[in-house]
Amino acid sequence: MTNSGRQSITIIGGGASGVLLAAHLLRHPDPNLRVTLIERQGRFGQGLAYSARHRNHRVNVPALGMSAFADDPEHFWRWLQHKEPGRHASPWTFVPRRLYGAYLEDVLREAGERLPGRLVVLSEEVEALHETPKGVEIALGNGTSLASRWAILAVGHETQPLRGKGIAVRAGSDSDTALDPEAHVMILGSGLSMVDAWVSLSDAGHAGPITVVSRNGLVPRGHRDVAPLDIAADDVPFGASLNDLTAWFRALVTKTESRGGDWRSVVDGLRPYNQRLWQSWPVREKRQFLRHARPWWNIHRHRLPPDLHAGLVKAIEAGQVQLVAAEFVDIERAGKAVRAIIRPRGTKRREIVEVARVYDCGGVTVDVRASANPVIRQLIQSGAARPDAMRIGLDVDENCALIAADGSVSPRVRVVGPLTRGRYFEIEAIPDIRLQCRAVADNIMAGEAAS
Repeated sequence: MTNSGRQSITIIGGGASGVLLAAHLLRHPDPNLRVTLIERQGRFGQGLAYSARHRNHRVNVPALGMSAFADDPEHFWRWLQHKEPGRHASPWTFVPRRLYGAYLEDVLREAGERLPGRLVVLSEEVEALHETPKGVEIALGNGTSLASRWAILAVGHETQPLRGKGIAVRAGSDSDTALDPEAHVMILGSGLSMVDAWVSLSDAGHAGPITVVSRNGLVPRGHRDVAPLDIAADDVPFGASLNDLTAWFRALVTKTESRGGDWRSVVDGLRPYNQRLWQSWPVREKRQFLRHARPWWNIHRHRLPPDLHAGLVKAIEAGQVQLVAAEFVDIERAGKAVRAIIRPRGTKRREIVEVARVYDCGGVTVDVRASANPVIRQLIQSGAARPDAMRIGLDVDENCALIAADGSVSPRVRVVGPLTRGRYFEIEAIPDIRLQCRAVADNIMAGEAAS
């Protein structure tokens, strides 16, 4: 197979990041542009985030913030009104993730139809990527290869390997069979994946106790329709230590709330500076943040739709959902039941909790070296790529170009989306990814025009 013309670009990964990049590339009017989008699952725009089938598995950003294009902020809202006329009273609505996946599919289709023949989609797994004197060669799982001028890694999130010796299950998987509605269940993890599991149980009428175990026992906060605080860049302490930044942030929240404001306004007002703040820190400070502050930041930054949050709080207050700050230690079968062994936070004591099922909602993989994706493993093992200093993604330069183990910068391979967390950290939500994809698309096309 070949796609090695002058403006040929291959995107590896057809989730949100890959679709947004393809859409931004195909906005360029060059009729010679050729974009190949490869997705092993065969579902485009429906990666880990937007493939959820459940109606109440929803996005956690209001519709007005979910446009594929930053320069057309109402694009998704218009699509939503056309798709579900009269259903949504205002753009401050939180839609099902599967519906947003359908939107991304339409964005990709419309991008391909703008100038027919420029977009090719393939349902294949990419096993290896090699740079050549003319560009890149991409080895596919079916034994063929694809030559291209450029390659972009957009493989998105990976879930952590299941804990629990094959006993714990993923919510919504084939192993998640019907339960006695009065059964006691345990959920490992207390982030957004836990909320998905709780939603599924709640909507199925589950009335039994639910024990949620995580290291900190924290759950995401809820959204409120408030405007971001107007924060001037000169007021942000870039380069300050984590302790000093935290003190500044808390003082700003206290000041805002004393004037009748909301802490959410401060969190959202800081958003335009989050990546710059992250990049202003030395590696030591970044590691300290990841180790100590990230759980608290996540629950305030990545919030829940108000009604879901209210329902979860009600379940906690009623005692059906119990939050336990503890470390998961082990799991074993006990006849038809399951024994989970946990260590409560701040103790050396082990506790055995017998439940009917354990759901593992541990979230996404945080060490890129543990990737299950063959092309990521191949690039790292061959030295063509290296983990960033925190090992939470691949190392890239300011143009998202891949950096090899020897420090050399790839002229033909770019990376977008969550794989660039080490450089950008805040690169997991649509408002951030769409800006990155636009910048990468413009950079590639400018390079092609100049060559």
